[in-house]
Amino acid sequence: MSDLTLQRQAKRKLNGKFIRNQVFSWALVLPAILFLCLFTFYPMGNLVHLSLYRGNITNPYKTFRGIENYLDILVRRPQFMTTLKNTALYVCMYVPICLSLSVIFAVWLQKARKINNFAQTCFFAPHLVATISSAFMWSWIFSPESSGIANGIIKVFGFNTHNWLGSSSTAMVCVMIMNTWASIGHHALIFLSALKSIPGEVYEAAELDSSSAVKTFFKITLPLLSPQIFLMLITMTTNSFKIFESVRQMTGGGPGISTKTVCMFIYDNAFETNNTLGLAGASSIVLTIILMLITLLDFKGLEKKVHYQ
Repeated sequence: MSDLTLQRQAKRKLNGKFIRNQVFSWALVLPAILFLCLFTFYPMGNLVHLSLYRGNITNPYKTFRGIENYLDILVRRPQFMTTLKNTALYVCMYVPICLSLSVIFAVWLQKARKINNFAQTCFFAPHLVATISSAFMWSWIFSPESSGIANGIIKVFGFNTHNWLGSSSTAMVCVMIMNTWASIGHHALIFLSALKSIPGEVYEAAELDSSSAVKTFFKITLPLLSPQIFLMLITMTTNSFKIFESVRQMTGGGPGISTKTVCMFIYDNAFETNNTLGLAGASSIVLTIILMLITLLDFKGLEKKVHYQ
């Protein structure tokens, strides 16, 4: 058998092996691709199509409007921009406070204490409670009646009772407190697991250099936690823009529309108002674009400051 024939046979074997490997690789990722196409790309494309029409649930493609739905929510109808401002206000309050408290609690739980196991359970327990149940409980805490715990406490100190959820100046703050209470334990445990992965030699070297606790926290702990902080910042921001259940249960978007969020606006136009399903679709697309831009800005502006071990 000539050398040329042997080379051709070897080449055919290599090509056959390459093709089998490619087919096997695509077969492995095919379920994930189908899942993305069926539950992500198709709904997104259908939502874009829906946003160009005027209709309702039973007949969503009744009248073609083009970009009129987008002009309605961005220019002609101020309610969408008001709900967007309310949502942005909530995000600006919730994310920094919850993120900071989660890191502080994680650092406190890091030290070996007998009470820490009990404290971890107490912090994480609210995360297991359904959001609607937590919102119902906190609605009772902030009840305007004297039976409400918040009013009962301030009444003991001689202050006048306050309609916490009925005032535009405090309603959103109450919603933020409830969601912080519900999620802080979950975030704190994530940071705690990251703290435990930091080598102890790093802190021992800091002690040998007579570094103070505050300096150690800002120069060692925070930089080594930066990957988790960056990840939690993105996830908390995107999830905060999708707030719905707690606001609907605690305030219903009131007083007026001072606490109405973008997701409530989308829900009302999709299911509770006739022939405004296109507005809901357009609002969803705008919200998606906003979240994509925020995530992109986070990656562009903050990823360089993340310290990977």
